[in-house]
Amino acid sequence: MCGIVGYIGDRDITSILLVGLQRLSYRGYDSSGIGILSDGELSTWKKSGKLVELETMIDGLSIQGNIGIGHTRWATHGIPNDINSHPHVNQSKKLAIVHNGIIENFSSIKSRLSKQGFLFRSQTDTEVIAHLIEYYMANASLETAVENALLEIQGSFALAVIAESEPDKIIAARRSSPLIIGVGDNENFISSDINPILSHTKKVVYMNDNELAVITRDHIQLKLISGPEIPLKTHQINWNQEASEKGGYDHFMLKEIHSQPHVVRTILSKYIKGKNQIQFKDLHRDGIDLKLINRFIIQACGTSWHSGLIGKYLIEQYAHVLTEVDISSEFRYRQMISQGNDVVMGLSQSGETADTLACIREAKSKFYKVLSFVNVKGSSIDRESDGVIYSHAGQEVGVASTKNYIAQIVTIYLFAIHLAHIKGKLSKDELVNKIDQLNKIPEYMDSILSKADELEAMAEKYYLSREFLFIGRGLNYPTALEGALKLKEISYIHATGYAAGELKHGPIALIDAKLPIVCISPQTSTYEKMLSNIQEVKARKGKTIIIATEGDKEIKNYANDLFYIPKAPEELTPLLACIPLQLLSYYIAVKLDCDVDQPRNLAKSVTVE
Repeated sequence: MCGIVGYIGDRDITSILLVGLQRLSYRGYDSSGIGILSDGELSTWKKSGKLVELETMIDGLSIQGNIGIGHTRWATHGIPNDINSHPHVNQSKKLAIVHNGIIENFSSIKSRLSKQGFLFRSQTDTEVIAHLIEYYMANASLETAVENALLEIQGSFALAVIAESEPDKIIAARRSSPLIIGVGDNENFISSDINPILSHTKKVVYMNDNELAVITRDHIQLKLISGPEIPLKTHQINWNQEASEKGGYDHFMLKEIHSQPHVVRTILSKYIKGKNQIQFKDLHRDGIDLKLINRFIIQACGTSWHSGLIGKYLIEQYAHVLTEVDISSEFRYRQMISQGNDVVMGLSQSGETADTLACIREAKSKFYKVLSFVNVKGSSIDRESDGVIYSHAGQEVGVASTKNYIAQIVTIYLFAIHLAHIKGKLSKDELVNKIDQLNKIPEYMDSILSKADELEAMAEKYYLSREFLFIGRGLNYPTALEGALKLKEISYIHATGYAAGELKHGPIALIDAKLPIVCISPQTSTYEKMLSNIQEVKARKGKTIIIATEGDKEIKNYANDLFYIPKAPEELTPLLACIPLQLLSYYIAVKLDCDVDQPRNLAKSVTVE
């Protein structure tokens, strides 16, 4: 959640900070603010609402300075308002801090400091850190005071601090929340992720947990909190800044939906080598022997959990390996029973998802091997896993995940058939045939996207409905879950996904002539069962929106609205069926005048528990 940006150098400080915050706005947009040191004097500006409110506030002001920090907020402690916005300052207003994370023991620290005369202006946990640093600065340097404060803090944090007493440096630190240092020429940057940095430098340092950095314009010192200095390890970023632009589309989400054929082609080019050979070069970093694995435990959150459910079907179907799927926020609280040669599989777009990261660490503490599917190289989950398969979806800006969902399914599919071949469950010819079938998917996706106007017309009919039901079976039960999630995320319409066979066990009571039911019904092994479920819906006068296979004439008899997808093997239908659901959700949200790319209460990366 929340976005942090910082800069020290000779450029226009406000443009660096404001553009940086704009590129971080998908991490939080309840409020925003900046703090700048000019001629050794600290000034702060902050405002609730979208970033435009802050831009309006400082428009026309002559703001000078060569060092500053900024923040865009996703509220945890304290409602979104001007006072609770970051940066927060100490009592003398000579020190400013921005923070992402949750301080779990802030209440006890606040009580202690209040008794010592410190006055608190906000409801946030972050303000406690500012006053605690001030308390320690009575007898220490800024760096030492920050370290002492962090030794008291329990919880997660990524933070940046500037102070009038030492106006030539930024102190940055992290624990369980992401923070990146951008390395420039006589200038340096900090950010929650790479977006604000890409246009300035592609050379970055990924901070690890319990590290602190002292950053000046020409030097970066990295060390453990109250520990020894650590050698800098820089990484080169290959993402293109154009990914941060809309490229002529009205929204990032629409751009990312239309980029999905390209994403699949990219993945195939990365992992298919020679004569249809699958190669994962980062899979065997640390002792993962695929031949010996007898159980996978998939854990993920949100959309990644849905791709994990599909992964379960694929791995069990092809590799015959027992596979469980957990929601990460629940996984770490259950008893983890090892059967030997088990592998925990983590799925995350950002590689920083707090619950998933916590699960991975819990698993490793119990000596499980961890294989992760992540999109962001150098992320915490990437660095802490024993093996990694990169999603290669590229930068995803829209808060509601689309192209990374496709990327996860494709990479898991490739992994499943690769594993099946290694375990002798899939012959070489069968493997080649599976890859050939997958190679056709981008063309099929292009065909679906060319008919987007049909889905826009459907949206016109249904956008005023306040409830939707999504149903599917087998591999497309997760598709129903994902379709419902997309609709509720961006349109705020209540939508629920169900396995179609569960209708008779309760949800069928909801069906009447007003309720739209989206039925994912391609011609698969569950098709006849699905037809029966659709007939049950029609018998109760439900409005059916059906996703079906091209050439299926029978299903027309049961459809109020019908959208055809190309005929494909059953295991690949989720890749096609999800696209019309994404577009339907998108067009409904647009017609409701919702903020598609930044839906309320949501942030792109959930980095707090």
